Amino acid sequence: MYTQAEIKDFILNGHLHYVPHVSIDCAIFGYHGQQLKILLIKNKFIKGWCLPGGYIKRTETLVKAANRIVKERTGIGNLFLQQFKTFGDPDRAKTKDFDEEKWFEKTGIRITKKNWLIDQTISVGFYSITDFEKSVPKPDLMSDECKWFDIDHVPRVEFDHKEMIREALQTMRIHLYHYPIGYNMLPEKFTLSEIHCLYETLLGKKLDISNFPKKLITLGLLKKLSEKRSIGAHRAPHLYKFEKAAYDKALKEGVVLS
Repeated sequence: MYTQAEIKDFILNGHLHYVPHVSIDCAIFGYHGQQLKILLIKNKFIKGWCLPGGYIKRTETLVKAANRIVKERTGIGNLFLQQFKTFGDPDRAKTKDFDEEKWFEKTGIRITKKNWLIDQTISVGFYSITDFEKSVPKPDLMSDECKWFDIDHVPRVEFDHKEMIREALQTMRIHLYHYPIGYNMLPEKFTLSEIHCLYETLLGKKLDISNFPKKLITLGLLKKLSEKRSIGAHRAPHLYKFEKAAYDKALKEGVVLS
């Protein structure tokens, strides 16, 4: 929990530590049990929900800032992370529901047009993916709640974050054909059916259950184990695991999975 003093210091002096008017917004997707969700935060001063985000420390690169924000909100570090678009429309950061009195009540500070938080802001969008069951969502300095929502039942979001979610989801689905995303969303050992369900859920469409996993094996991304998983009478599929070296190389250089 952040103190009132910390919030005040951020509002008055944040520009000394962070780059003004350039922010990062993160579309953090979560997968578990054939469900796809997205992480949202509830801002202290407006009614709607928003994507987790923040400013870039003057000592950080964009990627380090995005990684920090994702880890702070989920409690998980070193997740798959990709930049997907920059948003810079002149009125993108405005909202009709901003409550100046509520802001003053919570912070004790009257916001003026000269404050570093007020003005046109360009946002760099990143997306990330994790197992939402392993996460510990935590609000940021300017929010009260942080929680997962089903991707098909997203509540009203503020600013241009509806467009951000749409763009992030589209980009993630394109990247699924070029990067072996999945390392943080499956157990260490898994069946071909489990990785097939993961990709179908993330893509939002059916895949050929015989051809798709074989592509991953042919590329050397999966290793077949001698172990099997008993899932019922006469049903004991082989277990597989990622070949980490090949997986890391494919993340760096890209592959063609389609």
